[in-house]
Amino acid sequence: METQILHHPNETSPKTERISGGEAVVRCLLAEGVDTLYGYPGGAIMPVYDELYKYQNEIHHVLTRHEQGATHAAQGYARISGKVGVAMATSGPGATNLITGIADAQIDSTPLVCITGQVGSQLLGSDAFQETDIVGISTPVTKWNHQITKASEIPEVIAKAFYIAKSGRPGPVLVDITKDAQFEEFEFQYKKCTGIRSYTPVPKTELSEVEKAAEIINASKKPMVVWGQGVILGQAENELKAVIEKAGIPAAWTILGASAIPSSHPLNVGMVGMHGNYAPNKLTNECDVLIAIGMRFDDRVTGNLESYAKQAKVIHFEIDPAEVNKNVKADLAVLGDSKESLAMLLPLLQEKVHTDWHQEFKDLYQIEYESIISRDLHPTKEGLTMGEVMKEINSQTEGKAAIVSDVGQHQMIACRYADFRQTRSNITSGGLGTMGFALPAAIGAKMAAPEREVVAVIGDGGYQMTIQELGTIFQTRVPVKIVVLNNNFLGMVRQWQQLFFDKRYASTEMTNPNFVQIAQGYSIEAKQVNKREDLASSVAEMIAHDGPYFLEVCVEKEDNVFPMIPTGASVSDIRLS
Repeated sequence: METQILHHPNETSPKTERISGGEAVVRCLLAEGVDTLYGYPGGAIMPVYDELYKYQNEIHHVLTRHEQGATHAAQGYARISGKVGVAMATSGPGATNLITGIADAQIDSTPLVCITGQVGSQLLGSDAFQETDIVGISTPVTKWNHQITKASEIPEVIAKAFYIAKSGRPGPVLVDITKDAQFEEFEFQYKKCTGIRSYTPVPKTELSEVEKAAEIINASKKPMVVWGQGVILGQAENELKAVIEKAGIPAAWTILGASAIPSSHPLNVGMVGMHGNYAPNKLTNECDVLIAIGMRFDDRVTGNLESYAKQAKVIHFEIDPAEVNKNVKADLAVLGDSKESLAMLLPLLQEKVHTDWHQEFKDLYQIEYESIISRDLHPTKEGLTMGEVMKEINSQTEGKAAIVSDVGQHQMIACRYADFRQTRSNITSGGLGTMGFALPAAIGAKMAAPEREVVAVIGDGGYQMTIQELGTIFQTRVPVKIVVLNNNFLGMVRQWQQLFFDKRYASTEMTNPNFVQIAQGYSIEAKQVNKREDLASSVAEMIAHDGPYFLEVCVEKEDNVFPMIPTGASVSDIRLS
């Protein structure tokens, strides 16, 4: 059955105006409040670009150097702002180049609307030049997609696309528009979508389930919270903070949940997961109640499911019913929006302290500090460590920067050691683990939040996957700060090869170009650091510079990231070395 779009009952029908489908696309974007658009033109989307030319004072189109860069930039824009990111491309290879970013947005719940051009409707299915079934290709990695063959469909479909992308658990939507539909004229009117029959983006939170949760938490001796990005997406940061403070509950975070509560908060006990902190990982298997809030029990968080929190009662606060009992069986599920459900929970909680339980976290933290953290942040060996670079970035930005990290060892170090003081400060590729994410995502983040310092922290491998986006920085002069931690290796893969494959470094050592010269070729101020005595002044120079800046830091070639939970092991088996 075809879904039916619902509109606000008091909404009056606007007057119609005869325009082309291409102009209708632009007018729809304006109606949805879009001010920035990332894309790459081509034949099948040219009618829309021709109309976009007329509205260039109202919508800032950013010409990325690759369509994948457009989706990642749109992700960065969405992640730091909470708004829907928009990307646009032509048919065929232009459309397929969007797929990696769309897949990344799908698993990380990032609201995107991607618009692609398509060959004329009369050519569909004929293997015409640059024809690709992008609807079929993108179906597994979109929240919803649709192909438009008539101009009259454009307003309703785009309204629906924005509503689906940002409602409930957010995600990417793709709208494919044939070229003849872009040329065709029709009587245009636009109404925002406020609901779709058969689609319930936010399940109703049942008070009875919240009351049961409060009863279990109040009776607990060793409660523990693990929160994820659902807290940030639901704007429930204050509610989470109030809940853990009243009930005295130690709270840990997943990578995408980082920054919802400041790093320095006394109840913030660190990151869970494969390279997370020692205490929250170990004590996951010792708590008596595990309260999961807006997280999906990803395998990198749980390790071996057969031995994950078996002793604990599990309470799962979640907006997406499909995530409940998918990996970890919940004793109690509280469905709904995290902001609403936590607000309902707060008055039902008893004030607690749990002094002895907190001491267990402190004792294990001290073990981790002495064996790992002190070595990472205050090294005695000659070579620079990734940890001390992050420490210097924290110092120079006073913890106010948004950190956009790529994927690999540097990502784990950035998440572990960044000093997050405000929400939406950690932008990274979580579920898909997309190398090449950070550089274009930092561009989008800085454009969405120009008042914030945005620092991209990237490895030498991932940097070269989207290095062409330096051209986007060159053209737009967006003042992002780029830090490449260069160890001349695909560091995370090399670490695994060292630990589990007898140091057989198969295809992981990299012969890198002169990164400083490349940046300078794009008229970006650039510098290389390889001595500890030069690090602080170089980071300070980067932060103070009025414009984009590239800083290459040559770090230890064979430094490893610990703690570490080996694949398939229990969280209790987390290794310190």
